[in-house]
Amino acid sequence: MRARRRKMVDEEDVHPDERWMASYMDMVTVLMCMFIVLFAMSTVDQDKYDQLANSLATGFGAVDAGKVDTAEGVVVPADLVDTKGESPTEVTHSADTLDPADTAAQAMEHTQAAAQEVAKLDQIKTAVVASLTAAGVADLVEFHITDRGLTLGLVGSETFFAPDSAQLTAAATAVLEAAAPALVATGLRISVEGHADKHGQSQAFPTDWELSASRATQVLRRLVEQGGVAGEVISAVAFGSAQPANSGSTIDDMAQNRRVDIVLLSDQPDSVRALIPGVVAEN
Repeated sequence: MRARRRKMVDEEDVHPDERWMASYMDMVTVLMCMFIVLFAMSTVDQDKYDQLANSLATGFGAVDAGKVDTAEGVVVPADLVDTKGESPTEVTHSADTLDPADTAAQAMEHTQAAAQEVAKLDQIKTAVVASLTAAGVADLVEFHITDRGLTLGLVGSETFFAPDSAQLTAAATAVLEAAAPALVATGLRISVEGHADKHGQSQAFPTDWELSASRATQVLRRLVEQGGVAGEVISAVAFGSAQPANSGSTIDDMAQNRRVDIVLLSDQPDSVRALIPGVVAEN
């Protein structure tokens, strides 16, 4: 009896429980199904892909995309494509290689715009001179047309400002009163720029900066408070003695640096304003 039991135990050791095989077969089946699905997905049905692309394009508000190259094509909304059928990115890249004819045409447009701007500034100058002439002070103002616009230079030994003083003289007041209406009519922005002859610290002002700033402010206040210039189109700038009009050391030379410039700023783009000096030189 004992021998028979020992034999049954030995047989159980030789043939263990094989129920794990069922789970193993299930896993193998699942893996096979997964690889079949992956293989099926690797083959693209072009017709179905086109239908999907058109459906997505319609959902984003674009027109029917038609045939789409799955390797290169992208769906671009119609409102983002220019008249030549280029997307914004393509237009950016093509801008680097402009046609020479387009470049020449653009240069011609800028030149014409610069000539028109010079003509407009000349008209403004004529109107200001007429007002100054009527007041008898036309010879007290210097005019310059530059790439910045039209500059009215208030320059003189003691015509507008006494040495070490920001107080407007009677001549300065007469000039500003006569010029103000013409300045207002232009609608252009105005920069009032103060300058001083180099002398450093003085009894009234600690530096040339304060002196030139005070002179510019006095002119600005006169144009705004009595001349009718809108405060939002005018500003005051101080240059001290950093931009002298004359580098001489005589009294007359230094007097040329004691000035205020009233600049009517051109509203043209930089590409046009850069051509203004050339147009002025040709006239």
